[in-house]
Amino acid sequence: MREKDKHIWIEAEEWENDEWDIEDGNTDVKVTFSDRSVWMATFFTYRNIERQREKNEKSGECMHGAYFQASDMVLIDNISKERIYEVINYLIDNGEFEFVFTKYPDVEVQEEYFFPVNFFLK
Repeated sequence: MREKDKHIWIEAEEWENDEWDIEDGNTDVKVTFSDRSVWMATFFTYRNIERQREKNEKSGECMHGAYFQASDMVLIDNISKERIYEVINYLIDNGEFEFVFTKYPDVEVQEEYFFPVNFFLK
């Protein structure tokens, strides 16, 4: 399916330590492969979905919590870096990655400096 050379960006890694609750949170995840393809998904913990529903019930959003919708959603038991990597590798190994993540525009040459030297296939 896809080559395994990849760079994984987890939005939560840029947050302050006390903002990243691996048991109750959500985070965007971007996977860039050495062929320059970029794929995105948002990982939510099961607990975070329930908290979102409760918040929406009070605020009136999503028909007072009657539904919840998010693009490219992946439900996961915790959003630790290790678990996110495990899920991504599992999806790749089992040919499911492209059904779960959404493809975004490829990395442009002028953006190469964001990645390790010689990461991209030439």
